[in-house]
Amino acid sequence: MDVKNSFTFLEALRKNNNREWFQANKSFYDLARGEVEQLVAILIPIVRGIDPDVDVVSPKECLFRIFRDVRFSKDKSPYKTNFGAFIAKGGRKSPYAGCYLHIEPGASFVGGGAYMPESHYLKAIRSEIFENTGEYKAIIESQEFRKFYGGMYGEKLKTAPKGFPKDFPDIDLLKNKHYAVTHRVEDDFWFSDSLVDDVTGMFSALYGLNRFLNNAISNADKG
Repeated sequence: MDVKNSFTFLEALRKNNNREWFQANKSFYDLARGEVEQLVAILIPIVRGIDPDVDVVSPKECLFRIFRDVRFSKDKSPYKTNFGAFIAKGGRKSPYAGCYLHIEPGASFVGGGAYMPESHYLKAIRSEIFENTGEYKAIIESQEFRKFYGGMYGEKLKTAPKGFPKDFPDIDLLKNKHYAVTHRVEDDFWFSDSLVDDVTGMFSALYGLNRFLNNAISNADKG
C-alpha cells in the first residue's frame, strides 16, 4: 500500500492550480484520491481498535475536500495541494480529538489531538488540565508519546487565559490555542512497506492525549 500516484498528482497540481487543468486531469485526481481512500480504509479499523469511541466506518467520513474556500483569502488558488484525513468520533468535522494524516510533498505529517477547538471546548480542556495536571503531564511526558511528538502545535497566549490563576505553577500548559501535535515525515515515508505499521505506532501514541482531551470535550457537551 502506497500513495505514489497521489504524490505525483499533488506535485503537478502545485504547478497547475487552476480549474482548467484540474478538469482536464479529473481522472488523475480520482486515481490519486482513490489511493488515499484505500489507505484511510485500512487505517479506520486500526484506529477503532485503538480508540473504541471512534465511530466512523468509511473514508468519505474522514477525508477533507480538495476544494479551497477562497472567499476570505488573498490566495485565490482553487485547490488544496494536500490530502488530509481526520479519523475521529464524528468524522472530519468533529470537535473531538482524533488522528490526522496530512499528505503533501515536502510538508507531510502525522498527528492528532484537537485543532482549533471552539472557545467552550478550549476552556473545558484548560480546566481539565488545571484540575488534573499530573495526569496530563504524565501523558505528554511519557516515553511512548515523546517518541513521536513534542510540544503542542501553533501559537500560545502570552499571558494566563481568562479565568485561571496567573500563579498556577504549570500555567504554560494552559496557554495553547490548539491541543494538537504533529510528527513531520519525509516524502518517502508514504512509499515504505512499513507505512501502515509506522502510522499505527504514531496513532497508538496519541491515544492517551486524545482520551484526556475527549473527556473534557464530552463534559463540555454535557454541561
